Amino acid sequence: MSAARARTKVDGVSIAEAERLWYDRDSWPLFIDGFHAIVSVAGESPLVGSIVLWQSTPAGRGEVRETVIDYEPGVGQALEVEDRAISGRQRVSFVSRDGQLTVTLELDYRLKGANPFRAVTDWLFIRRAQNESLQRTLTAFRLELEALGAD
Repeated sequence: MSAARARTKVDGVSIAEAERLWYDRDSWPLFIDGFHAIVSVAGESPLVGSIVLWQSTPAGRGEVRETVIDYEPGVGQALEVEDRAISGRQRVSFVSRDGQLTVTLELDYRLKGANPFRAVTDWLFIRRAQNESLQRTLTAFRLELEALGAD
């Protein structure tokens, strides 16, 4: 299993404000890297058992399936994620300390397929791309939170 991780910090934003934006599917095009459109929703997001299928932009991941496996208001959420290339678990967490919010996004994943060079490809290319994608998501998320605070 491989891991990717990103973190961002935002001043003067509450966990409740961050969660409101993060779990608002209508806002996902504003910050989720490679997001194009929601295909379907089953269950009540962000609650455990809910499933969201979404489509990436043409150069992206294709159809992505996210199933909520853990959710704790004020703390974060864990998802089982799957697309054409990976399966794994993704976790978002929110921590507020001294007026500063820290948002962490982690992805533990396995590459699909039986390529003998899979481990090397992951180490050289895919893990870096996953880290960069998570960071782009959190950077855009931070910018959206800051814009909301300025309104």
